[in-house]
Order: sequence, then structure tokens, then C-alpha cells
Amino acid sequence: MNRLLSEAKKSLITSLWFMVLTFPLLVIKVNTRDNTVVWRWMNLLWVAIGAFGLSWIWRRMLERREKGNTRIQSSAWREKVTVFASNRKFQISGLSTLALVVVLFPFLVKFYQVGIVTSALMFVILGLGLNIVIGYGGLLHLGYAAFYAVGAYSYGLMYLYWGLPFWVALPFGAVSGALFGLVIGFPVLRLRGDYLAIVTLAFGEIIRLLLENLSGFTKGPEGIAQIPRPAFFTKLSLQGATTYLYFIAIALVLLAIFVIKRLEDSRVGRALEAMRDDEIAAQAMGIDLTKAKLTTFALGAVWAGMVGVVLAGKTTYINPGSFTLMESVMILVAVVLGGTGSIPGVILGAFLVTLIPEYFRALADYRMLMFGVALVVMSIFRPQGIIPRVRKRYTVGGGKE
Repeated sequence: MNRLLSEAKKSLITSLWFMVLTFPLLVIKVNTRDNTVVWRWMNLLWVAIGAFGLSWIWRRMLERREKGNTRIQSSAWREKVTVFASNRKFQISGLSTLALVVVLFPFLVKFYQVGIVTSALMFVILGLGLNIVIGYGGLLHLGYAAFYAVGAYSYGLMYLYWGLPFWVALPFGAVSGALFGLVIGFPVLRLRGDYLAIVTLAFGEIIRLLLENLSGFTKGPEGIAQIPRPAFFTKLSLQGATTYLYFIAIALVLLAIFVIKRLEDSRVGRALEAMRDDEIAAQAMGIDLTKAKLTTFALGAVWAGMVGVVLAGKTTYINPGSFTLMESVMILVAVVLGGTGSIPGVILGAFLVTLIPEYFRALADYRMLMFGVALVVMSIFRPQGIIPRVRKRYTVGGGKE
């Protein structure tokens, strides 16, 4: 009983603190039209109840974590699920069903929903690209939206000055992204951790400010409008172009997954993982860190460049305001939330970050608060992400588990 009263007292103190901190924001509202003050006391009540309940739950979770009860133990049912999932027939039937759903999806829903899912797929590709830099190379990058902007403006400028179509700009966007990846890679070869994050953040802002101020070349804040959507032998309607872009995004997602899976089992991928775990040990083993870091930045930027081209073709209008620091942060949130280094985790994280704000527009003002709370909870109770990466293990006899 004493312990229960002690816990209630702690939750009450936390609730009072939250009430004091949120009082000016949630209770007082000034009506500027007639200079009157509206007192919203019900908001204060909800804050008190919510803070008390969350504080209680939070301490229970921390207590369970200290006791080790939240750790997932291997059990009979988990082994059965693993065996069932590894069954060849189950895999074939599951992939066949998924492929059928993916193909039929744009013909079963409204094209507005197709556009939303296309945006989510584009975010998946961005997450997979950033995952190469963070998950495999271990390099914290906060200016990833700069490569996104480079790809978008590659298509916009190529059409504006030379009238080149989407399919010519797509590979050029990938190449330009890789080149800019090398440009940012050279100055940061000796940096790591927080210093690397600050420099890459500055790089992203430099690119955005250049796009805004070179108005004679990039049209500045005005942006580039009337960029044509990709055509399929002939000009498509809005609905047809939306469906076409959906399948293009699906193809790019599959290509990204294939390339990353091949990268994992290659010498380059193993070198990147060794660099991520310990740069000094990797260098002692003969790995060229300069080459590895440049490769990491270039490979990660390729996908952002291509997605930028797809964005320009999808929206038909681009301006520097679409490539702010917040865009880089949201891509990073998708990677960390889903699971750094995990392809399924990044895909899930990208869909969550993209679709939750879209389908819960009533909570749009609290989006960043929700993501912040989610990251804090994940960092404490599941730092490896929602779907952590399963590392391959090799037995003495050479078999792979």
C-alpha cells in the first residue's frame, strides 16, 4: 500500500509539472479581434489526466525493463512461426498474393489513394537510400534532402532549358546525386558522430539556399512549374499518369531492395559494415576508409536523386521550400523508427511516417510531438527499431544460420 501511494505521489507531481508547463499554451487563448481572453480549463484537466496516466505507465514499463520481462524470449510458438514462415510453399504463395495486390491496387481504389501510396513508396526509396549511409556505413547524415533536391532540379532544369523528357532525366538524376554525394564525401572524410551530422546539415541548407538565390538559373523561390509527367509512348491523362508513376515507384523500390541485398553479401557491403562497427579496426584489416566513405555517400545519394526526378514528374512543380531540414529529419525518423540496417523495418517506418499524418489529419498539429514521443519510447525500450536487422551468423563448419 505504501508503495502504491508513493507511485501515485510521483505521478501526481509529474502531472502538476505538465499542467504548469502547458498552461500558457493550452489554457490561455487571446482573441485578437476584440482583445478578449478565453480560458480553456478543460484542456488543463485533460493534460492532468493524461500526464498522470502516462507517468504511471512509463514507470511500470521501466520497472519491467529493469527486471528483464520485456525481453522477448524464444518459445515454442515463436519457433513454430519461424518454421512456418521459412516454408517454401508459404513464401511462394505469400509473394504471389502480395504481387497480385500490388498490381490490382491502382485499379481498385480512387486515384487520390494511388497518389498517396506513390508518395509513401517514394519515401520508402529515400529511406532505403539513407539506410545505406546510416545502417551500413554508420555515417549520420542530416542533409539527405539535398540529394533529393538535386534530382528534382536535374529534371526541372533539363526540361526548362533543353526540353528533355522524364526518362532521360531519371538516369541523369541518379548520376547527379552520386556526384553530389562525392562532393559532400570529400570534406567529411575525417569527421564522425556529431561533427559529421553538423556538416551534413549545413550542406543540406547550403544547397537549399543556393537554389533560392540563383534565381537567374533555378527561378529561385518562384520554382519551376509545368514540368511534364512521364509519358508512356503518348501523353497520359492525370489518372493514367498517376497509375504510371505508381508502377514506376514500385519498380524503383524493387530495384533498390535488389541492389541493397546484393550489397549486403558483397565485399563492399562487408567493408561498410566493418567501418560502421569500428573504423580503426577496419583500417587495420586493410579496408580503405576513404574509398568506403565515398562509396557510402555516392550509393546513398543515387536513390535520392532518382526519387527527386519522380517527385518533379509527379507534382509538375518544384521549389526550394520542398527540401528543408524537416524533410531530412523525417527520412531519418523513418529509418530509426523502422530499424537501422533492416530493409523490412525501413519500409515499415517509411509507410508509418508517410501514411499516419495523411490519414490522421486531425492530429496534424501534433505530428512532430507524436514522432518525438515515439522516438523516445523506441530508443529506451527497443533501440534496434520495430523490425530489427537479423545479422547472419556462421557456424564453425561453414554453415549459415
